[in-house]
Parts: sequence; C-alpha cells; structure tokens
Amino acid sequence: MMRALRLLAILAVAGVALVWWKLGWQSAVLLAVGGAISASGLWEWTRLMTVVISRMDAGAEARPVGTVLVGFFLRLGVALVALYVSLKYLDGSVYALVAGLALGMVALTIEALRLVRSWTV
Repeated sequence: MMRALRLLAILAVAGVALVWWKLGWQSAVLLAVGGAISASGLWEWTRLMTVVISRMDAGAEARPVGTVLVGFFLRLGVALVALYVSLKYLDGSVYALVAGLALGMVALTIEALRLVRSWTV
C-alpha cells in the first residue's frame, strides 16, 4: 500500500505539472486536491484494515476500532468540504478533479498487477 501511495504522489506531481502547462493553475490545483483526497483515502483504508486484521489475529495487541472509525469519518467530512470548496471557488476543469480522484485507483491497479506478476514469475 505504501508503494501505491508513493506512486500516487509521483503521478500527481507529474499530472499537476502537465495540467498546469495545458489548462492553467486552477485545473492543476483541482488535480492536486483530487490526488490529496485519493491519497488520504488510501491512508485511512490502510489504517482501518490494520486495525481489523489485528483484531482478527489472536496474539496481537489490538488498537481500539472506535478512534480509527472516527478518524475515517472525519476524513470523509474533510474530503467533502475540500471537494465543495474547490469546485465552488476554482474555475478549473472538473475533469482534472476527477483525474486526481482516479489516481488512487490507477496506483492501486498498477501495484496489484506488479504483485500478481511477481507471484507468477
């Protein structure tokens, strides 16, 4: 998952530079907001799955699920506010925002394909 986050950051930086050059700074900021929301979602899912797996493991010291769930839902709220504010006040391309949000899925797909390829070789 950490490799997917690193790949997402690299793709976001490259995408922001390209979008800034082609569509302007407002669209580049929308892409960066989408990438940041996507990265924070991957990070929160990592934390949530770590807690769930540690609960299922009998020998491990489990962290409380409540604090992780509160953080998860707070992140969702912050993501909604960021989406609303960026769409309301930035006059950029909505497609740049959607591309930023899709970067997480692209990074996860690439890492999953790398993992499958390493199992078959």
